[in-house]
Amino acid sequence: MFEAHFQTFEEPETGVALSARLGALREELARRKLTGFVVPRADQQQNEYVAPSEERLAWLTGFTGSAGQAIVLAREAAVFVDGRYTLQAGKQVDRKAWQVEPLVEPPPEHWLARHLSAGDRLGFDPWLHTSAAAERLAAACAKAGAELVAVESNPVDAVWNERPAPPLGPVAIHGPQFSGEIEAEKLKRIRLEINKLGVDALVLSDSHAVAWTFNIRGADVSHTPLPLSYALVPKDGRPLIFIDHRKLSNATRDHLEQSAGVEEPAALTPKLVELAKRGASIALDGTTAADALSRLISGNGGKPVRGNDPVSLLKAVKNITEIEGTRTAHQRDAVALTRFLAWIDREAPSGGLTEIDTVEALETFRRQTCALKDVSFPTIAGTGPNGAIVHYRVTRKSNRRIEPGDLLLIDSGAQYEDGTTDVTRTIAIGQPSDEMRDRFTRVLRGHIAIARAVFPDGTTGAQLDTLARQYLWSAGVDFEHGTGHGVGSYLSVHEGPARISKLGTTPLKRGMILSNEPGYYKTDAFGIRIENLELVIGTDIKGAEKPVNAFETLTLAPIDRRLIDVGMLSEGELKWLNEYHARVAKAVRPHLDDNATKLWLDDATAELK
Repeated sequence: MFEAHFQTFEEPETGVALSARLGALREELARRKLTGFVVPRADQQQNEYVAPSEERLAWLTGFTGSAGQAIVLAREAAVFVDGRYTLQAGKQVDRKAWQVEPLVEPPPEHWLARHLSAGDRLGFDPWLHTSAAAERLAAACAKAGAELVAVESNPVDAVWNERPAPPLGPVAIHGPQFSGEIEAEKLKRIRLEINKLGVDALVLSDSHAVAWTFNIRGADVSHTPLPLSYALVPKDGRPLIFIDHRKLSNATRDHLEQSAGVEEPAALTPKLVELAKRGASIALDGTTAADALSRLISGNGGKPVRGNDPVSLLKAVKNITEIEGTRTAHQRDAVALTRFLAWIDREAPSGGLTEIDTVEALETFRRQTCALKDVSFPTIAGTGPNGAIVHYRVTRKSNRRIEPGDLLLIDSGAQYEDGTTDVTRTIAIGQPSDEMRDRFTRVLRGHIAIARAVFPDGTTGAQLDTLARQYLWSAGVDFEHGTGHGVGSYLSVHEGPARISKLGTTPLKRGMILSNEPGYYKTDAFGIRIENLELVIGTDIKGAEKPVNAFETLTLAPIDRRLIDVGMLSEGELKWLNEYHARVAKAVRPHLDDNATKLWLDDATAELK
């Protein structure tokens, strides 16, 4: 009935079948007189989604998570993953060949310091690590009396016989009707930041920053419309963009050349060397710039200045056009979501649906808007115990039938040219238990606390994070992920620098879009998450002594009333919920074309008392 175009459900290669690759890499390392090598899950720009040609970690180990690292030594090898992926890694890698270790506490450097010996030579590819990461590796080597060696070519590539070619997705112009600001104005603002930094030039090593600055989008990685590229913006003079010319039509090339010189990617190195030889100070983004860039600059007499990419913050604050676009995108998405939720309620109680059925159906409803460019990330659709796996991705092997008594957690998003969406709903299939309703209502109260928050200018996400957790904490439970992340405008669904989490130190500014997604996960039983996107707006408070901000909820989709214990809600929380559902009904109902779905929506958004 339904078909997913942007998502697959195949099980990746795993385990013992890949052990020959580890042996081949060890032979290559011995040939190069290296004792070991570090394989991060990364491309040159530390992107969340990487092209198939950059999936070295998955090719070598079988582990396909979005965060991880491998270290291969002559006799030992380990895969390092964070808590989200411990179970997944255990299933995907050959435990006879690889140890599975934590990525964060303790970090891989602790393992290295224990396993390296004096005189060892540990290789790393400086294009795949930031300078901070390289410094941590160097310190671990020094502790053991070993040496960290920057390789000129990656030994994994030397043994990867059928490595895919680099991507050549066509570049598209992201016109002013979507971007709201021409390149010349953006460059003017960027140059003000360059002057504040007191540097001669800024390297844009993050393709998102290049896409935003020059109003282009691409198709080089999954789920994010990125054109893999670099740019160099001098404090005076014409910027340069470094991008594979095969991606450019005459129109896109003309567009870029109006504001910048256009060079092949290979031209970046000699250009940086030329600037460095003049003694230039060059700003680099500490979170995305490869260590190779710092080495190029400092090795040729220049001064690399590592810090926060100023474009990151400029991009995070959306202009009026982007805000209106994202409101339109959410309205469109709301119709598709409502049709999907009504369909689930009709079909799921019979026990005939699986997790894959729901992923395919939701993508189909979104495709029927005729505006869908891609999903913004692979849909998380977990029923029963699978819902308790925070970053679960269904495969044909793990696909579970949805049974009465289950909770179905579905976290999904869409890429439209006018905006990016991300929404999670937890749906009761049949009669929920009292425990499910209690936990859901606590999550909902935390969600509402964020949505209703009023906070002075300068407030950070870390200061708001506790609001989402307070009702769970009072029951002695919590969730292990952040409460919210930034969201781009037809760019990454996970956008920095602002976030609502214990680690969120960036002040929230008007025009930022963030997710609001507290949850609760009972291992081997069920998962709950409620997620809307929120826009930071100004609000008037009589007698306020400084500017005050609040959130406008952008997402429009019913929250399952069957899971709410109304007796646990305060009067203000109940008022928020009823007003939210009234907004949903008003925005969505006129765009529904069949009476059955209209009646379902009327019931799903009816006032609770």
